[in-house]
Amino acid sequence: MTPPADLPAATPPGGAPTRDEDGYAPLADYAGIGDGRSVALIAKDGSVDWWAVPDLHGVPAFAALLDPREGGSISLRPDEPFTVERGYVGDTNVVATEFVTRSGRVRVTDALNTGVAGRLPWSELARRVEGVEGHVPMRWEVSPGSALGVLAPWADEHETGPLLKLDDLTMGVRCGDVGSHETHGSSVTGHFRTAPGSRGVLGVVATSREPLYLPGADQLDSRIDRTVRGWQDWSDTLVWSGSWEKAVRRAALALKLLLYAPTGAIAAAATTSVPERLDGGKNWDYRYTWVRDTAYTLDAFVRLGLHEEVHAAVSWLLATVERHGPELQPFYSLDGELPGGSRRRDVPGYRRSAPVVDGNDAAGQLQLGPYGDLFQTVFLCVQEGHVLDARTSRVLADLADRCCDDWQRRDAGMWELHDERHFTLSKMSCWQALDRAARLADGGHLPGNPRRWRMESARIREWVAEHCWSEERQAYTLHAGTEDLDAGVLLGARFGFDRGPRMASTVTAVRQELGTGPLLHRYSGMQKEEGAFLACTFWAVEALAFTDQLEQAKHLMDEVLALTDGPGLLSEMVDPRDGSLLGNLPQALSYLGLINAACAVDEVERREA
Repeated sequence: MTPPADLPAATPPGGAPTRDEDGYAPLADYAGIGDGRSVALIAKDGSVDWWAVPDLHGVPAFAALLDPREGGSISLRPDEPFTVERGYVGDTNVVATEFVTRSGRVRVTDALNTGVAGRLPWSELARRVEGVEGHVPMRWEVSPGSALGVLAPWADEHETGPLLKLDDLTMGVRCGDVGSHETHGSSVTGHFRTAPGSRGVLGVVATSREPLYLPGADQLDSRIDRTVRGWQDWSDTLVWSGSWEKAVRRAALALKLLLYAPTGAIAAAATTSVPERLDGGKNWDYRYTWVRDTAYTLDAFVRLGLHEEVHAAVSWLLATVERHGPELQPFYSLDGELPGGSRRRDVPGYRRSAPVVDGNDAAGQLQLGPYGDLFQTVFLCVQEGHVLDARTSRVLADLADRCCDDWQRRDAGMWELHDERHFTLSKMSCWQALDRAARLADGGHLPGNPRRWRMESARIREWVAEHCWSEERQAYTLHAGTEDLDAGVLLGARFGFDRGPRMASTVTAVRQELGTGPLLHRYSGMQKEEGAFLACTFWAVEALAFTDQLEQAKHLMDEVLALTDGPGLLSEMVDPRDGSLLGNLPQALSYLGLINAACAVDEVERREA
């Protein structure tokens, strides 16, 4: 494999990766690899601290991210002090890390491998080790954890190598020129020394409830190169000619990690329970697919020319909505089922910020936002040349009729709050749903007379103008009857609900009250409870662009990208006090916000030109 032309430093020159006294790494230290089925997070010191295998929403066999002592990890690093340089191999989700020690330099290339025809029928994490300079002592350990405190792993010796078992999960450790291995209870370890030009590979292959194929180390090594080529071929299909090309392409690659290939569903994030604040209390499981995230992803993918992903996601979403109707759920499991409740796990959590939860309780909430998200998804799909089948058209027409009634109800809102209110963004989303439904009907894509949908959408606009606008604040408010502000209402500019003076002044008010530098908190009062929500800044960029404040939009975009630049992943939030990341990662909404903000600026620039 040809090494990357340039490896951006993950730390200042001479810097070394750091963990605190309890063994936790900063979230900014993690890079991600994936195979279309799962995502593994690799810390800067060479430890795979999160890998739910074989499925993204499955058993987290390696979860040191949430439990450094018992969670499990796959470590590979020099056996002496080192500094690190790290980056992705070109436009791929394959990670190259160079360790520099007093003895020399070593390159490690990490991939979740794919095969000739795409995703492998088993999971395969491969780590190539190349000696670059000198003779560097290395050590490695494959140590599965307790699956968040519910299972007990154990190791066994097979005639072809060591096996690790965790309930129905079987994992084989594959070694090639990385020293002899030793088995200790539930882990496998080894030591070796690199030399200039040396090359070895350490791999883990896994299946659940099925036989396990044990490939040779040379096969794992060659599949790393194939995986690089596969990612590069996919990246070559991206169409982008606007500004911030590097950031947009990396965001698209991160979103591709979260696309669950077996169904086409798009996960909100790859992890659970990474806290929104370090004293605990705001920890959620995001390994589900939200209708909202799907809509925003398709909006981004359409603009980037990714037609296959659009078709897969739309087809899956429409079939899932129909199967579980007539009510529209805010989110579904990645395999298309209705989510169950959550269960707390007895593990410490990231930086000891419990609780750790498996599952999500928000499924039972009434949320009106998915109406707009679903109809926007279908609208984009049709614009791209898709033709709706008759059954889907009837289901959508029925949902539009339901929206005509439901928009008048209180709901939990986009932020899934416990007190139901007449949230402004929910009303805007219902307007979006009925507006898009009427347009689809005009084009012959939905049955029925769109007259009612137009009448109700007009009523919603009037209702919001009367009940959700504050003359004092000169802004749309969080909900009817309050003066509190919500950065989420800035999405109304994207929807086309309002791109005039009221939305322009709302951007100003939101940035003044909820902003810290370029960062924004979600809504009034959150400055004291959690970090700034990254997507909100990108929504502000969109709103500025769409309200004829283009130069401000571009300046804000530059500012936030300067804060998030680097080979790490974007999480949900940033602590404005020190720039540290908070919340689950990689976070789809953050990357979606980035792409759609760049698209908004590009759209306005093209229109002005």
